[in-house]
Amino acid sequence: MLNPISGVLNADDLIKQALKEDISNEDVSTNAVMPDFKKGSVQLICKQKGIICGLEVFERTFKILDARTWVKQYVKDGEEVEKGQLLAEVVGDIRVLLSGERVALNFLQRMSGIATYTHEMVALLKGSRTRLLDTRKTTPNMRLFEKYAVKCGGGGNHRYNLSDGILLKDNHIGAAGGVSNAVYMAKKYASFVRKVEIEVENLDMVKEAVEAGADIIMLDNMSKEDMKAAVKLIAGRAITECSGNITRENIREITDTGVDYVSSGALTHSAPVLDLSLKNLHPLEEE
Repeated sequence: MLNPISGVLNADDLIKQALKEDISNEDVSTNAVMPDFKKGSVQLICKQKGIICGLEVFERTFKILDARTWVKQYVKDGEEVEKGQLLAEVVGDIRVLLSGERVALNFLQRMSGIATYTHEMVALLKGSRTRLLDTRKTTPNMRLFEKYAVKCGGGGNHRYNLSDGILLKDNHIGAAGGVSNAVYMAKKYASFVRKVEIEVENLDMVKEAVEAGADIIMLDNMSKEDMKAAVKLIAGRAITECSGNITRENIREITDTGVDYVSSGALTHSAPVLDLSLKNLHPLEEE
């Protein structure tokens, strides 16, 4: 599983951007009531059932503000949590606890919401051969965290970005002059180790994609009947994927089509946040 702290991108830079957005100059409210250092503690409380995700990002947010901040985690990413459960305690400079609260919770709530929604979608695919994938429909500058959250929820990651894989969509096909030519050009341009995926919208395009030697064929916004026919037509000569407005409400409808993968933008663009809160902040006596 991708760890957002030790991942290929610098998560610190993204967290710092979020902190700069929230504290452009100073935290006026906190500095007004807490002008000097005072050690304190605050509790992270779960307010609804779900899958927790993003605890390291949550902790890192406070540590960027003050490396001396201490976080005791009582659960791990990917675990199911319940309403009222104590998830973590944060100890440190009260000014840091107050100033970092919203950014830390924004990351944690967003990531946990995606993990929870993904977990629910994966459960609906249980018993079928189809695996769930995310898409590039992510919040700008949040992709690293959101794709990690999908993994925490039990889903899989599609390509990370445009440099990560070849996916020829309708406009690429239009630019190339058709399915066959698009696949031919992609195979000619790309290294032999790269798979070529192409998006198709009807059975004629499916047949053309198979004959052109596409490695992965995405069935885009096709009816259930056409998806079944497409899988039969492809007959294992390419990996199959379906996509197009797949949500928690309709994902069960594709479980008997035989497709290998289903990709859903809803995992990252429509998942509600998980309700979490920092409560019971109080000062601590210095040892």
